[in-house]
Amino acid sequence: MTSNADIVVNQFTRQAMPFASSAAMRDEDALRLLVEFSRAGADDTVLDVACGPGLVVAAFARLCRHVTGIDLTPAMIAEAREHAAALGLTNVDWHVGNVLPLPFPDRAFSVVVSRFAFHHFPAPLAVLREMARVCTRPGRLVIADMAASEDPQKADALNAMERLRDPSHTRALPVSEWRALFGQAGLNAPRETHYDVRADLDSLLKTSFPAPDDVPIIREMFDDSLVNDGLGMKTRRKDGRILLSYPIAILAADLAG
Repeated sequence: MTSNADIVVNQFTRQAMPFASSAAMRDEDALRLLVEFSRAGADDTVLDVACGPGLVVAAFARLCRHVTGIDLTPAMIAEAREHAAALGLTNVDWHVGNVLPLPFPDRAFSVVVSRFAFHHFPAPLAVLREMARVCTRPGRLVIADMAASEDPQKADALNAMERLRDPSHTRALPVSEWRALFGQAGLNAPRETHYDVRADLDSLLKTSFPAPDDVPIIREMFDDSLVNDGLGMKTRRKDGRILLSYPIAILAADLAG
């Protein structure tokens, strides 16, 4: 039986280059918002969990003392190394490995962040607890991820579509579940901010690798969402293209000393 980790590595080995070059992933305004909302500073040491091609690591490394990225997929770490080298960053470090458990000692980083990764984790609470374990007191823990609708039917439809589009997808959570997850991990109620990731469907399909037979089903689901908002995201049609906006939530917990 194929494990979730195997599916993630397979998908993201293939996605490494298109993911790294995606306009939505490289959006400087979104990266700046993430760094600013974390309240990171020049003395901070940062860990990026499931760092992908190193875009978040690079954004923090421009400001912070040192940044470490860890990802399960070697191809993503290879992209990350190239990205950091092209920027001339020397205050970064990379690890290939799983996040359960994180291979770092307790309270090793003053800021622990993860962007667009939690919807791939089968056990998000366990990962959140690991992130809290390796975070200093005081410290900051920050997660950015797509936010599913609070309407259960729309949330289920979004997750069904995402699993077709990207088989490594597990489940996107509504913000109410994120708040509950922070509480279950023993963390303070998180600060929150929100924005949208905009893309068109054809570009989105080029950055993932659905089964060919599933592509017409995905398109049909988006066509249906244009009529009844069945996916719980903003969708519209322009010049024959389907344009969409994924709602993104950033949640940050400030850990007391």
